Amino acid sequence: MRTSPSLRRKLISAAAVSAALLSVGTASVAVAQDAPAEAAAVPAALTEAAPGVQAERLIVGYKSGAAEATSNKAAEADAAAKDADFQRRLGTGAALVDLGADPSKAEVADTVAEFKADPQVAYVVPDRLNKPQADPNDTEYAKQWDLYETTAGMNVPGAWTTSTGTGVTVAVIDTGYVAHSDLAANIVAGYDFISDTAVSVDGDGRDSNPADPGDYYAANACGAGIPASNSSWHGTHVAGTIAAVTNNNKGVAGIAYGAKISPLRVLGKCGGYDSDIIDAITWASGGSVSGVPANTNVAKVINMSLGGDGACTSATQTAINNAVSRGTTVVVAAGNDNENVSGHSPGNCNNIISVAATNRSGAKASYSNYGSLVDISAPGGQTSTGTANGILSTLNSGASTPASESYAYYQGTSMATPHIAGLVALVKSANPALTPAQIETAIKNNARPLPGACSGGCGAGLADAAKTVAAVSGGGTTTGTTFSSTTAVAIPDNGSAIESPITVSGRSGNAPSTLQVGVDITHTYRGDLVIGLVAPDGTVYSLKTASSDSADDVRTTYTVNASSETANGTWKLRVQDTAAQDTGTLNSWKLTF
Repeated sequence: MRTSPSLRRKLISAAAVSAALLSVGTASVAVAQDAPAEAAAVPAALTEAAPGVQAERLIVGYKSGAAEATSNKAAEADAAAKDADFQRRLGTGAALVDLGADPSKAEVADTVAEFKADPQVAYVVPDRLNKPQADPNDTEYAKQWDLYETTAGMNVPGAWTTSTGTGVTVAVIDTGYVAHSDLAANIVAGYDFISDTAVSVDGDGRDSNPADPGDYYAANACGAGIPASNSSWHGTHVAGTIAAVTNNNKGVAGIAYGAKISPLRVLGKCGGYDSDIIDAITWASGGSVSGVPANTNVAKVINMSLGGDGACTSATQTAINNAVSRGTTVVVAAGNDNENVSGHSPGNCNNIISVAATNRSGAKASYSNYGSLVDISAPGGQTSTGTANGILSTLNSGASTPASESYAYYQGTSMATPHIAGLVALVKSANPALTPAQIETAIKNNARPLPGACSGGCGAGLADAAKTVAAVSGGGTTTGTTFSSTTAVAIPDNGSAIESPITVSGRSGNAPSTLQVGVDITHTYRGDLVIGLVAPDGTVYSLKTASSDSADDVRTTYTVNASSETANGTWKLRVQDTAAQDTGTLNSWKLTF
């Protein structure tokens, strides 16, 4: 017996998160059983205020003519009989009832089942939690198609309701940082790793000041026939994509605007050496570098929008492996040569996330490298089709040395890479326990097919921030691991439900919010079938209801938000034929985590 809800009622913030609550799943091995009690068959969509959050209040609509539909006294008595407290009448005439603070899943399901079973009740739904969905107020946000456009954007705003990257430091191994008011609040201490003063052009070697003095060079200064180049302020542009200050009525929005940027300077005049980059990788991830003070801002994400020709050397690979072993995810640009990335380092190294670039139509950008070593694609822009089709971010107006802060469109795999580094920060913030390998798998498994063409291989597709963050939130992660049952089970005509079990083991935490349930059923009138996924704790997720659909067979995959369920245990696919004259067989089914 629960204590009175009035004794444990608490306020619920109207700004809490909202999310889709539909879920479904299945297991393996077949066993015929009777259907369980109604209380166990209440889906999470009717018991949760948000994924993994049990509802504390319900909205109950009564049928016309019922006393409870108009009488508060009658509604109060009805709620009390169902171990709830009547709160008030809504404008629609529905009653708001309170279940008390922190009710268990079973308690909520029991109360919902009681209301559902009441012939005077038209509907009962949870009082779901919502959060403002407004776009950020940054003045240039409308130009950041790469974050939000449906065709080729990375679906970033949908991830912000869950994660903004808080608690994660991203090391940007690049040209350093030039002061910018749209970044300053998210910058933490970094380091200047350039040891050669001819490259550093700041008058000294390594020091604790990663300020970018400019990487301008004159014609022929970097090799015969190489023309002059203005300063790029490349590292500042990259940093802005990852973590520009957001909702500040200024400039652009950062993908992981709750994260911090640690600028590490390795590129200067004419480029930078492997030796400096290797030390930066080591230090950023918490390793020790001789002569350099210990890092107090250890990064869980490294962004390297840089590259050169040739194979990945053992020296660079060792530094990357060591960083990953410390729990740091390394994200690297595939390169801008329109060639196979296999010939370009460090985008061809192992243990990294190698990133190709897409244009505004979602096709491979004309310049982007490609190949089987590419892991994922992200917006990199293509200014040849219009400046506004590039990637807008923070910059400086100085041609050689720093001048006034500015914003500019750039293109390149250098611009695609911070999109993924920002996504890694969102994922790591949402689920800090994830390893670099698990993060990479989640990003790949939740990518969507490229909207445009890619000849040569662009990895798993176009990264989807909202889908990836949803998959890892609440402890559930998407890994692509499949558990299946191929034991055929006959489905009796107009008979009891059959259940086919699958035992899931070897996983940690909860199931994902995108649990895939693949079903193969032969049946001569599929409208007769009711299909549900039974979680290890007995919660039932409705996959299919009975209908007048006269077609044959059910061969499809359902997606279930099972993030509130422990992954390990016995899952069951429940199938019942609810009408006479047609029969069928559950041939097989599978769960993909």
